[in-house]
Amino acid sequence: MEQPIQRHARVDVADVLRGLAVMGIILLHSIEHFNFYSFPDASTQSVWLNFSDKAIWDGLFFLFGGKAYAVFALLFGFSYFIQYDNQRLRGRDFRLRFCWRLVLLFILGNINAAFFTGEVLVLYSLVGFILPLACRLRDKWIFVLACVLLVQPLPLYYIVRTIFDPEFAAPVLPTGSLWAATFEVQGHGTFLETLRVNLWEGQLASLAWAWDHGRVFQTAALFLFGYLIGRRGLFLKENLKFWNKVLCGSLVAFFPLYGLGNMLPDFVSNPAVRTPLLLVVSSLYKFAFMLLLVSAVLNAYYRTNLQQRMNTFIPYGRMSLTNYITQSIIGSMLFYNWGFSLHDDLGITASVLVGALIFVLQLTFCRWWLRHHSHGPLEYLWKRATWLK
Repeated sequence: MEQPIQRHARVDVADVLRGLAVMGIILLHSIEHFNFYSFPDASTQSVWLNFSDKAIWDGLFFLFGGKAYAVFALLFGFSYFIQYDNQRLRGRDFRLRFCWRLVLLFILGNINAAFFTGEVLVLYSLVGFILPLACRLRDKWIFVLACVLLVQPLPLYYIVRTIFDPEFAAPVLPTGSLWAATFEVQGHGTFLETLRVNLWEGQLASLAWAWDHGRVFQTAALFLFGYLIGRRGLFLKENLKFWNKVLCGSLVAFFPLYGLGNMLPDFVSNPAVRTPLLLVVSSLYKFAFMLLLVSAVLNAYYRTNLQQRMNTFIPYGRMSLTNYITQSIIGSMLFYNWGFSLHDDLGITASVLVGALIFVLQLTFCRWWLRHHSHGPLEYLWKRATWLK
């Protein structure tokens, strides 16, 4: 009798985390007006509405800013392990196939980038090659490599170089003209002009921003940490004690790092030291807060009676690629000139309500779609193209 093919079962809590992360992303993108940053004149609004706008802006960025993307990146590495190990169990080497999958992601990312300059899929498709290169290393070496990347080695080099050479100035990629071109087309361009500028100037500006702000090293580190989580089975209930330790450790680490980040501008006057040092510290405290969120969600999922309610996010997480790209299309249409041009009509409070409405509509669609299909539309196309079937 033929033995059944072994494979890893889908981990529901990973889909919950992914769904929560993409929800956080749509709320942030909505209040940013999808990287447009054009808003109604505050002087025409009431005091209470201005207060609400600031509270929502600060609250959402504290909770999700740099953390929702971090969870998304962590789960990208986790998903690679599941795919890689499923093929290993069948006697196949998935690494070259994953490289082709990254090429396909690059194409999907550029479709997304045509509508939204702040997208991350292109960055993921470039940085993702670290996974097939490192996946056969021993756990301790993957962990060491991830830690080195997490502490931002290039900014650390800039700090040391400046200490020994006060005349040294860290290079910054010139992006002023690129951002100016994207803002101009977002405010005044036609549909085709928006696509053209976003695909060239917008993508160059976005990738340069990711490089200057440490996202390249941080993303690579998160991919590797996610891969290790998969290899060690840490999202399974029997490993919840590990996340209890992570919860305590991240709480202890976050507040001193966050306080240090707020204090640095007052105590480090040299911008050549202050800027890269702030980047290193902010990268670490955002990582700590991301771990706090992940461990809190895992504890809530496995230890409380909230599991059924949290499972509501599973369809949204399973269709994260479809949701992420359609968010960009909808947001571009709502806020840019080629669409409804609502950027100077909707303040932050109204915009977060719009983002919440988009989330609810997408979640409703996901629940309906997955009752009839095993994959989301773009997830299905990506999978079929991966295997050339």
